[in-house]
Amino acid sequence: PQAPSTRNDIRDCSVDPPYLPPTATDTTARLAALRGTMRTHGAHAYIVPSTDAHMSEYISERDARLGWLTGFTGSAGTAVVTQDKAALWTDSRYWTQAERELDCNWELQRTTSIESIGMWILKAVPARGNVSLDPFLFSIDTWNSYSRALHGSGRTLIPLETNLVDQAWGHQRPLPSSSEIYSLPAEFTGSSWQEKVVGIRQRMEQHVRRPTAVLLSGLEETAWLFNLRGDDIPYNPVFYSYTLLTNTTISLFLEGSRLSAAARESLRSGCPGPLCVELQEYGQVSAHLRHYTQGNVTVWLGTEYTTYGLYGIIPQEKLLEENYSPVMMAKAVKNAHEQEMLRAAHVRDAVAVIQYLLWLEKTVPQGQVDEFLGAQHIDTLRCAQEHSRGPSFQSISASG
Repeated sequence: PQAPSTRNDIRDCSVDPPYLPPTATDTTARLAALRGTMRTHGAHAYIVPSTDAHMSEYISERDARLGWLTGFTGSAGTAVVTQDKAALWTDSRYWTQAERELDCNWELQRTTSIESIGMWILKAVPARGNVSLDPFLFSIDTWNSYSRALHGSGRTLIPLETNLVDQAWGHQRPLPSSSEIYSLPAEFTGSSWQEKVVGIRQRMEQHVRRPTAVLLSGLEETAWLFNLRGDDIPYNPVFYSYTLLTNTTISLFLEGSRLSAAARESLRSGCPGPLCVELQEYGQVSAHLRHYTQGNVTVWLGTEYTTYGLYGIIPQEKLLEENYSPVMMAKAVKNAHEQEMLRAAHVRDAVAVIQYLLWLEKTVPQGQVDEFLGAQHIDTLRCAQEHSRGPSFQSISASG
């Protein structure tokens, strides 16, 4: 048969042996490793999402568990694996891509509804079976949806603190970033982290429920609050962290050895006292929260960025839940200086775009430019601008 054009070169699992395009990944060994860990933990089905522990829009390679397990590199999807079946759910943007990347171990389900995933699990997992997942990778809403989908079915939803994909991935899993976490210079922020902390504590005092603490899980929340930046996730100047801010203390959970000397000095400048930042290891957040919530406390959190894993630690009567934390709400309102900086950044960016359009006018008629080269060139022009830290997403370049 004639080779199909590469764009439509998709798998064909109906022939023997199955036809796989060169873009597909052989996942047989990966699935065998995962199924081994599932047997060890008594899991009849295991759910793998495309998210990280902070509900980030973009994820790092280290968190690309769905991509590693399935070979599918789209930004949104869910996989479920049993001892003899494996399926991937994704939306219509990615159906062709999935057919090019999945091997024939995988069924492609052309929907993303949790009801559909639940129905599939009910067929694939016998009654009294255990359905497991990592509670630190699911939002509170998503966890509740799975819980409803399986309710009364005789299957049990079991949170496993050990991530089974990570176990199967083993030493091949990319290491966490070790690059520096640095302070944003004062000229860019318009207010010091101390002023921001005081402002959030005022919001706590003014709230009718009088929360004693705010828990921050969104990576940009902690970065904004402390005027810190990193590069743990492509296109996003953030770093892996959590914050527990109480009326009198500040606990920042991160890989402390990565802080620049200036950043550490700034965070420790108020010690001892209510503006002293206690640095804790990133992995200690659960234990710390469990200990804190034994007291007479109320923890305020935003449900959009908090995982079920952390949420489940806090007793229900000690919770103050809103869609967004007070830090997310404060961050959304830009002060006059930040507005000025936003406009200045757009002017610098406009210069790069104008340079690019001029370059296109000269070079396109010569027939030497394709879409990919164009994207590379505009990235180069933008990076040449002062204060550039790279693009905020991969340049989308198309013509015709």
